Amino acid sequence: MSTESGIPDFRSRDGLYNLSYDYPPETILSHSFYLRFPDVFWRFYREKVLVPALAAKPNAAHEALARLEADGHLSAIVTQNIDGLHQKAGSNRVLELHGSIHRNYCESCHAFYPAEAVLKLLEKDEIPRCTRPGCKGHIKPDVVLYEEQLNGDILDAAIESISAAEVMLIGGTSLVVNPAAGLVGLFSGKPLAVINRDETTSDHNADLLFRENIGRVLGELYR
Repeated sequence: MSTESGIPDFRSRDGLYNLSYDYPPETILSHSFYLRFPDVFWRFYREKVLVPALAAKPNAAHEALARLEADGHLSAIVTQNIDGLHQKAGSNRVLELHGSIHRNYCESCHAFYPAEAVLKLLEKDEIPRCTRPGCKGHIKPDVVLYEEQLNGDILDAAIESISAAEVMLIGGTSLVVNPAAGLVGLFSGKPLAVINRDETTSDHNADLLFRENIGRVLGELYR
């Protein structure tokens, strides 16, 4: 969804999982690795996740979905993205299954830090720490790492929205990560539209299939 905004995805041939690091990205972005090697986690997270997301702007797909919602045609966006670009484009009901870079909390006192504040702390120290007097606790992004569970309230809202949908659009996802991929099976309406550059597991069920960039398709279909 956000690759056309300059944010790398994970699983395409140009995605993060196909780049070379000392550790696999799946390992770095795990809860246990975050606890054991927070300095390595934060270097990777800052360079490959935080900085690109803060620099990105919504693309034509984000803008089209925001207009659809404003016109009363879109009830919810269920996303695995953590970049907040849907909200930047003007969407209001965004169910972020994997959390958001824009929410960060001290693990000791639970003080909130926006993404920009965390980036400034990382410019001074390799591990961001709470600045409240007498605290110095580690700050953790409110994103779902490997080995962590999804937020139950967000997941329930996603299940409810998909189950009640009359029409569903799947866009910009390979549909290989559970439990998000399994939510597709809850849709019982019609039609189902799929927009993705690469093949997905829902292509055979699609009433409309576009093997294109989602920004190009939605930008042309809904101006």
